[in-house]
Amino acid sequence: MNATKQAGSVTKHRIYTMSFARVYPEYVAKAERKGRTQAEVDAIIRWLMGYSQPELEAQLEKQTDVETFVAEAPQLNPARAFIKGVVCGVRVEDIEEPTMQAIRYLDKLIDELAKGKAMEKILRQ
Repeated sequence: MNATKQAGSVTKHRIYTMSFARVYPEYVAKAERKGRTQAEVDAIIRWLMGYSQPELEAQLEKQTDVETFVAEAPQLNPARAFIKGVVCGVRVEDIEEPTMQAIRYLDKLIDELAKGKAMEKILRQ
C-alpha cells in the first residue's frame, strides 16, 4: 500500500494525512469533466460514508485529514462489499487495511460516476 517500514515503524500512506478538503475538489472536477455534478459526488460520499450533507460540509470546513474522515464516518454502507474492480492497479475487494479499502471504494465509485454509470447502479440499489 505504499507504506514503508523505517526503523521498526510503519509510515502511513501520504493520502491518510492529506486534507479531505484537498481531495474532494479533485473528485468533483473528475465528475464535472464528464458531465456529472457535485451533487452526485456528494450523494456518493454520503451513501458510502453515512455522513449527512451538513456533516460532510463540516468535515470539509474543518480540513479533516482523509484518515480521520474515514474513521469518523457515521456508518460505512454495508453494501460497499458489492463494490468490485481495480483502482490504482489494485483490486478494491482484496485490500486488507480497512481505511485504505474505504478510500479506494470511494475512488472506484467516483470512477464509475465519471464513466457515465447510472447513480442507481453506483449506489448498488
